[in-house]
Amino acid sequence: MLVADDHAAVRAGLVMILGGAPGVRVVGEAGDGEAAVRMARELRPDVVLMDVRMPGVDGIEATRRLAGVCEVLVLTTFDLDEYVRGALRAGAAGFLLKSVEAPALVDAVRRVAAGDGVLAPSVTRRVMREFAAGPAARAKPDLGALTDREVDVLRCLGEGLSNAQIGTRLRIGETTVKTHVSRVLMKLDLRSRVQAALLAQDADLGPPG
Repeated sequence: MLVADDHAAVRAGLVMILGGAPGVRVVGEAGDGEAAVRMARELRPDVVLMDVRMPGVDGIEATRRLAGVCEVLVLTTFDLDEYVRGALRAGAAGFLLKSVEAPALVDAVRRVAAGDGVLAPSVTRRVMREFAAGPAARAKPDLGALTDREVDVLRCLGEGLSNAQIGTRLRIGETTVKTHVSRVLMKLDLRSRVQAALLAQDADLGPPG
């Protein structure tokens, strides 16, 4: 993974926490968004741990530029709606606050690397409130390009299930789940499974057929 934060002391602390975790290897550090994008394209880490406020190219724009390159887990001090919206629209696979405990951070990195989405509890509640307060009559997304199995996977994403849980629910392998998720994102022109989850809730897919 790659750690991007403009504060050297914060980067060092994150590298110490993550680098000492079994199964996690830090391949690089970046002090700004432009460097994070360049290094991610060169090193191809599974996950970039991305700060938001950085000089030059900020974390939101860097996340947008890394769509399709690697997964991005945003980690910031600032619990602001504009950052949450910006990160999710840019395609971040997760959004956490720097107050997160070390074990939870390590677990989040592993989950994002495995293809799951992660949101801080306070962020999840706000996203859902904003969703619930939206227009009552929104046009449903066109799911005609999806196969029946892909619709099942999208429904599971809307329930917030991890890849492993989707596999258990649908009785398919986790690798197959990842393939279906990737196809759903591609066909619906989405940047992350978090966006897919919100779309699934908006689509009101109902129970499995």
